Amino acid sequence: MTQPPEPDLSTELLQGLLAEWFAPWIQAMGLQVESFADGEVTLRLPQSDQLSRIGGMLCGQAMMAAADTAMVLAIVTQLGTRRPMTTVQLNTSFLKPLSGQDARITARVLRAGKNLVFGEIDIGGAQDGRSVCRASTTYALL
Repeated sequence: MTQPPEPDLSTELLQGLLAEWFAPWIQAMGLQVESFADGEVTLRLPQSDQLSRIGGMLCGQAMMAAADTAMVLAIVTQLGTRRPMTTVQLNTSFLKPLSGQDARITARVLRAGKNLVFGEIDIGGAQDGRSVCRASTTYALL
């Protein structure tokens, strides 16, 4: 039995994967696909009280979840939608607080091998562009 052809990538397809592949609590974050290229995706995370802590700062847990989610979509832009994968490692450094603005998450595939994918993620303020969080990831292709 042959598989149907890989769907053409689009912002709408990637946005649909957020709803189809991820847990309801990830969907509740309101991530929006802004752009993509081969091996790269940029998401916007709207500022919300549900994801903020004292002083309106975006909580680290939300940044880590957004980074991990963005990386899955970046891998899809390079390897397609039919490659099951799982996070092996996510190393996150928080540089400064983010408050009063949306976050912009850009994930890039650095190297996609036969069994592992390595990537990096930058999270910055959507309005001021200042980096607030950097992460590196390793994924296993199943």
